[in-house]
Amino acid sequence: MKFTARQIASILEGEVEGNPDVEVQTVSKIEEGEKGSLTFLSNQKYTPYIYKTNASITIVNDTFVPEKELSTTLIKVPDAYGAFSKLLSYYDSIKKTKSGIESPSYINNEAAYGKNLYLGAFSYIGAHTKIGDNVTIHPNVYIAENVTIGNEVTIFPGARICSDTVIGNHCVIHPNAVIGSDGFGFAPQEDGSYTKIPQIGHVIIEDHVDVGAGTTIDRATIGVTIVREGVKLDNQIQIAHNVEVGAHTVIAAQTGIAGSTKIGKHCMIGGQVGIVGHITIGDYVKIQAQSGVGRNVKSKEVLQGSPAFGYQDFNKSYVHFKNLPKTIHKLDSKDYL
Repeated sequence: MKFTARQIASILEGEVEGNPDVEVQTVSKIEEGEKGSLTFLSNQKYTPYIYKTNASITIVNDTFVPEKELSTTLIKVPDAYGAFSKLLSYYDSIKKTKSGIESPSYINNEAAYGKNLYLGAFSYIGAHTKIGDNVTIHPNVYIAENVTIGNEVTIFPGARICSDTVIGNHCVIHPNAVIGSDGFGFAPQEDGSYTKIPQIGHVIIEDHVDVGAGTTIDRATIGVTIVREGVKLDNQIQIAHNVEVGAHTVIAAQTGIAGSTKIGKHCMIGGQVGIVGHITIGDYVKIQAQSGVGRNVKSKEVLQGSPAFGYQDFNKSYVHFKNLPKTIHKLDSKDYL
């Protein structure tokens, strides 16, 4: 797909300096720019590259004044970085736009869907499921019975949406995510075996939530597992039964959250964090990567370590951790005595 400098300037409400009819069909870093590519300049340390780049179009701040002759056409905007991001989002939305119901696919007669549904081949929609407007469901997606999906939702290939799940508006479910499978509930018996506890709850995902590839969100044993508005989940995260994740919290890959834990809003949780069940984590908490959290956490705490404790205390302690062999040797030496 090709765009001219004039078209791009119109989208960004910018001003063209150079050839308004020059075309681009790809994007590049400014130092790697080639003919036919679009790039941007926002960081001053990359300014020398604008005089060398072969990129056909460069987005710059409107305060930029070239000191040498340029071979690239400029598009001047108030914020070059923001404009470039906006343009990438615009291009991505065009690229992902699909329509129609491909064959073979299956929609139960008792399911309902809104306008502009795209349903990819080999996908399945169960009975009594309701799907909103402008929903994109890629191939090989399974959506069970009694599911509710809002407007402007994208579900990528291989995702599994189990029964009774509710997904809000403007959500993105990435490949092979599983939402609403049974929680890990087994009752120990006197003979040492385990009996499965039926999981009869469901999952609610509110608006503007992203669920990463391979992430699993378990249905509640009784009641609801809930992911609040604006939450961003990375790949390969495990959210257990009856967990609540507060609004606008972000969680990095391979984190595991055990059952019935409540996480506050605007938290930031690093990769490979382990959180035990039945605890409460407050708002605006930050947990560093690979930490293990086994206690209630007050709002605005910053944690690191396993078991996790205060971030500043951890850094102070780490000085002694790494020097411990030397300290022991010194204590054992005759010179010290």
